[in-house]
Amino acid sequence: MSTLSMPSLRGGAIEAIGSADLDRKTALAQEAATRWFARRISLRSPRDASLPDRPGRPDKPTLVPPTQVERRSLHTINGRIALLHAIAHIELNAVDLALDIVARFATESVPNSFFDGWMQVAFEEAKHFRLVRGRLRDLGADYGDMPAHDGLWQAAHATRNDLTARLAVVPLILEARGLDVTPSLQAKMRETGDHESAAVLDVIYNDEKGHVAIGAKWFRFLCARERRDPAQTFKELVRANFRGPLKPPFNDLARAEAGLTPSFYRSLTATSNL
Repeated sequence: MSTLSMPSLRGGAIEAIGSADLDRKTALAQEAATRWFARRISLRSPRDASLPDRPGRPDKPTLVPPTQVERRSLHTINGRIALLHAIAHIELNAVDLALDIVARFATESVPNSFFDGWMQVAFEEAKHFRLVRGRLRDLGADYGDMPAHDGLWQAAHATRNDLTARLAVVPLILEARGLDVTPSLQAKMRETGDHESAAVLDVIYNDEKGHVAIGAKWFRFLCARERRDPAQTFKELVRANFRGPLKPPFNDLARAEAGLTPSFYRSLTATSNL
């Protein structure tokens, strides 16, 4: 499919998910978002392809268990490259996760503003991936140079049949985690004098607040429609669909700004009784 023949938002999202060419993937994601925002394409079409089980990926990086992804000191250039590579991998998965929620749940009874929100996320995640990859190249590296893990897509697969569970796990756990850890990473980058990498993290951090807010908004919307208590429903879905406890410290202020209050997650931490 060329971007000119994109029949629908769902079709464009599916094409982007399936692309192993990462420049094309991010371009298709942003083109689909732009056309959807302008209402130049429909939500779905009978000509849409089927949704792939896994997103398209290049041959590298090699995917390994999370325990095999090496951690290094940010005070070395190799350590900063390793961190940026891990962030690039997260952002790439985030592009596909945002597109997947649009394509997979395109027949859900939700307002068009639901798809507006997730295509905004997809557009920004594509921007993030390009920013981080550009910074890696500035440092003489590239995405694919190091192993990465597959945990993010496994979380998506586990919630493929339940939109409320998908919202609980992806934006409200995985993306919210970024709000917890990014401020300290920004500070460490600046301590080492790597202000360029810190500036990239600034963009990501500010956008991710909005992404968590979109997740919280629609999670609450679905809970209200089903007359379910949001905090209690969140706990039940996390216990059913997410492996392991949530780990503090939490950025309570940024989480609260995004609509994710401590009543959601405090009782799910490693120190609480489940």
